Formats: sequence, structure tokens, C-alpha cells
Amino acid sequence: MTKPRVLSGVQPTGNLHLGNYLGAIKNWVPMQETHECLFMMADLHAITVPQNPADLTRNTRETAAAFIACGIDPKKSALFPQSAVTMHAELAWILNCHTPLGWLNRMTQFKEKSGKNKEAAPVGLYAYPVLMAADILGYHATHVPVGEDQKQHLELARDIAGAFNRAYGEEFFPLPEPLIMPTAARIMSLRDGSKKMSKSDPSDYSRITLTDDADTIAKKIRKATSDSIEGVTYD
Repeated sequence: MTKPRVLSGVQPTGNLHLGNYLGAIKNWVPMQETHECLFMMADLHAITVPQNPADLTRNTRETAAAFIACGIDPKKSALFPQSAVTMHAELAWILNCHTPLGWLNRMTQFKEKSGKNKEAAPVGLYAYPVLMAADILGYHATHVPVGEDQKQHLELARDIAGAFNRAYGEEFFPLPEPLIMPTAARIMSLRDGSKKMSKSDPSDYSRITLTDDADTIAKKIRKATSDSIEGVTYD
């Protein structure tokens, strides 16, 4: 490698929003000049919850179009749907066989996403961090742009890489380093300031999507929850 290699992606589960752009995609664009970049539409991760196949196909294409519209240049970066590369699923199984159950039990996102009905949650949701590790390690990525909520998963990927290397006595996988963006790493919901802006929130008024027109954005801002009955204040 002549440049450090970056891998990142977004689940294609609906319109990208302001949090996706400011927290991730905007920061990816300049990386194309300094890193070897691979950006994926993470459709395998998306099916940890039920998906309509036709909607997922459409959303995958729209996510790719949004990446390009935001400045990701296919001539400079690899841009691909995760499911188009069978290595992701194949390596995930191999890494599952090198991952102690206790490591996955420590993952906080499974506890948050499964809620009170943990026993009914799919295995894919539980093993999601191992697939993420396969995404990263399969390309021998050296750096991964992550938000604070994904940092634990990257630490697990490093642990799995180390366990694999020790098992076979060879430094086969590099230990990927996190790239935490200094600003706009966590954009909050317009409806609940204690939660991150999310595509999965049932209220469309909780987020500003990248395809919203000016009138829609203005309407969402006017309806946003603020910290003062007199209007938005600044601290």
C-alpha cells in the first residue's frame, strides 16, 4: 500500500440525513486525496432487522447516488454494495470461530437495540460486530472513520485481528486505527435532544434528510424541540 487504507459505510435503510453527512460523509471527501478509500452500502448489516427486498435494493442505489452527490468520486474511491462481495459473509464466519462469546456479551449496542425482548432478537443482530470486523479486516484497512457509538466495535475488530494473528503465529491482519472526527461527530435528534439523529426514528420530524427541500427543512426546524419556551437559545 502506498497510502493508508480506509473503509467505511452506511446502512442503506432510507434517506441519508444531516447526521450522516456531517458526522461521516463530509469527512470522507477530503480523505480521498490522502487515503486509499473503500466506501460501501452496508446492506448485509441492514438485514439484521426485517427489510422489504425491493425497498432495500432501491435504497442501496439511492445511497450510492447520495454518496456521489456529496463528493465521493468513483474514480478515486471504491464504491460498492456490501453483499456484492461474498468475502464479507465468508470471513465473518471464520472470525466468528475465533471470537469468544464473552467479547460479544460486552457489546452495548446489542443491549440497546434488542431492548427487553433480547431472547427474540436475531443472531445476526448479536453477531453484527463480527461482520463489521470482517468488513474491515478483509481489506486490511488501516484506518476506520467511526462515531463514538461505533468505537467499541472497532476495538473488538482489533481484538479479533490480534486473536487470529496469535492463533496462526503470523501478523496477517493489521490492527485498524479509529479516525474520530473532531467536530460534528454526533448530531442529535430534532425531537429528542438526548438521542442521536437516526434513520430508524419513526418520526420524520426527528431528522433533516439530504433530499429535503428548503420548505421542509424550515418546517422541521420550526417544530424542533428547544431548551426554552421562548425559542432556541445558545449556550
